Amino acid sequence: MPLKLHTQAPDFVLPSTSGVDFKLSETFADKACIIYFYPKDFTSVCTAEACDFRDSHAFFKNLGVEVVGINRDSIETHLKFKEVNHLNFELLTDDKGEVSQQYKSMVPILGMVRRVTYLLDKHHIVKAVYESMFEAKQHIKEMIKELEKN
Repeated sequence: MPLKLHTQAPDFVLPSTSGVDFKLSETFADKACIIYFYPKDFTSVCTAEACDFRDSHAFFKNLGVEVVGINRDSIETHLKFKEVNHLNFELLTDDKGEVSQQYKSMVPILGMVRRVTYLLDKHHIVKAVYESMFEAKQHIKEMIKELEKN
């Protein structure tokens, strides 16, 4: 079960492909954002999802919404994934899975990250959430639909 709507998203610090540690409360201070959790770099569904976020980046930026992706892969793998797919947003490494657990996006016994996408307002309150392991395109569609409501 993902985090509930209208709850405060947990703050966290993780290594980023920018080379600087990402801290939600500082890096995205007073900014709405999309945080999406995904299982693995270079898999077909995860690549499709990342490329859809890349292709929708201008739409999100025009609304002042930042995007960041998180999974347990290493920074080195993230850097290759970002380069190969020309991603225009940062990827974060949650190697121990602690943030994924906080955001209730971890498959408990397998230790694998589930595909869960959160839309947070500028105060980092959960405004929308979408979870589906196999519907990568729907994650972006759901976030766009939610943003177009406002």
